Amino acid sequence: MDWLEYENLAYADGFEVVCGIDEAGRGPLAGPVYAAAVILPKGHIVEGVNDSKKISEKKRDMLYDKIIEECVDYSIGVATEKEIDEINILQATFLAMRRAVEGLSVKPDIALIDGNKTPNLDIEQRAIIKGDSKSANISAASIIAKVSRDRYMLEMAEKYPEYQFEKHKGYGTKLHYEMIEKYGVSPIHRITFLKKFLGNE
Repeated sequence: MDWLEYENLAYADGFEVVCGIDEAGRGPLAGPVYAAAVILPKGHIVEGVNDSKKISEKKRDMLYDKIIEECVDYSIGVATEKEIDEINILQATFLAMRRAVEGLSVKPDIALIDGNKTPNLDIEQRAIIKGDSKSANISAASIIAKVSRDRYMLEMAEKYPEYQFEKHKGYGTKLHYEMIEKYGVSPIHRITFLKKFLGNE
């Protein structure tokens, strides 16, 4: 497969600096949503990259360092659980993506975005469904976003040990629901994701 197909289409259309954008943490019941923007050198593929969900945690950690080493620039954007509750998860994801792009030192002229919707950036944007397994830049962004969020959730596991965030990273596992039932919600839970469970509807 051609990891640079979408990048090459962008270059052919006259764009020079391509960035890939992806998010991590849309589904969990707790913690922020993360987004990463990554600009790889033209024609470059980081060896071993793939959709972050398809590779092991150990390999993601290794690739995280490799991507940072080999990329032109990268940035991470975050929208908090409170922002998620206020504006909904889709809008919070877009907010995190915009923050990631705004944090870049090198300004891209086009963004390739994983998914079927775009976050209203002030540059050209193209949504690519399953882009994290089709585009080198998006795949790199998916790994940066995923590793960054997982590391944050490990910090939260130390702060709120009773929820065992190190085991589920905030996702709605059986264990996580059991811990919420036992201890109630923590300051980092997304209340809008738990309304039915908490009986607030």
